[in-house]
Amino acid sequence: MPSQTLPTLTRVEVESHNTEKSCYVTIGQNVYDVTDFLEGHPGGPELILEYAGKDVDAILKDEVSHTHSDSAYEILEESLVGFVVNDKIAPNHDVQKKIADKQINEEVSPVVHPRTGMSCEEDLSKETDYSTDYKKHKFIDLNKPMLMQVWNSGFSKEFYLDQVHRPRHYKGGKSAPLFGNFLEPLSLTPWWVIPTLWLPQVIYGVYISREGVSGGWPQVAALFGLGLFIWSLLEYILHRFLFHLDYYLPDNRVGITLHFLLHGVHHYLPMDKYRLVMPPTLFIVLATPFWKLAHAIFYWNWHMGTAAFCGGIFGYICYDMTHYFLHHQNLPLWYKELKKYHLAHHFLDYELGFGVTSKFWDRIFGTELVTVVKTA
Repeated sequence: MPSQTLPTLTRVEVESHNTEKSCYVTIGQNVYDVTDFLEGHPGGPELILEYAGKDVDAILKDEVSHTHSDSAYEILEESLVGFVVNDKIAPNHDVQKKIADKQINEEVSPVVHPRTGMSCEEDLSKETDYSTDYKKHKFIDLNKPMLMQVWNSGFSKEFYLDQVHRPRHYKGGKSAPLFGNFLEPLSLTPWWVIPTLWLPQVIYGVYISREGVSGGWPQVAALFGLGLFIWSLLEYILHRFLFHLDYYLPDNRVGITLHFLLHGVHHYLPMDKYRLVMPPTLFIVLATPFWKLAHAIFYWNWHMGTAAFCGGIFGYICYDMTHYFLHHQNLPLWYKELKKYHLAHHFLDYELGFGVTSKFWDRIFGTELVTVVKTA
């Protein structure tokens, strides 16, 4: 059984490491990074590059070519970087059922998930060794600004999606550099900015909407509640179909870089406290179409559209606050279950569990993430 301390790689991912800058080979399930050995190979680097990204078990034993000595295998063992798994890791409900919150179910022992190498939410906060991680995965060097690395990388979509959904944690609770220039502050948003900036505007919008609604405060409250309900559905739709466009991404650097900016960076560094809530500039871009939609629906009364829109924005504020607290605060038991649910979306299965403030729409649309098994 492979060690659980090393990562798993898909066959497609291994095959992508087929150049002199990054050369992997396999023997059975074992994956070896032989990049540093290319120039030192007695027969020259070309002989290894011929098998880059492929299994070398047969050629190492081929008597016609050259039967390799024990020292060759010893060199390989020092270069072991992971293990091969199936190309497409489907949601593994057997694994899901063993992930448990000890406060809820102490009898279930956690297991290491085959893709992420994690077993519980605490693993999300274990600091990543930047140099070791980059040497193993050849993905992003956290010592350098991330955005241009993604843009210039030439990553395939398959490799990018596999790597960006293997969570890392930046040392010291700080934020990894994204732009590395004067734009950096625009990507960092403390949680308290959200209620401070948007809640007064919601209150003001509700107040002025009362002036033009004939039904008075009860009608304003009903419209506000309608907007709040619609937001709960939008939260699910945006998270599932926009933030997790994932396998529908165009396989090019434009699509991959946009995905990284929009949501990929959050899955790559999920415990970054300054990239957990939406930056105001991005929020304005996303909210503007819904402002116009609300007033198009209630075209006969601008104030009704405003009341409904304010309910939606209040839902968004609750969502962003909930999202931050699920990652960074100790919560009462009910919210602790929700916290386990959301963090399992990060370390266990990013293709399920799209609800953040509630599991309601996950249950409706069949995307609920099962994380705990109750035992008798």
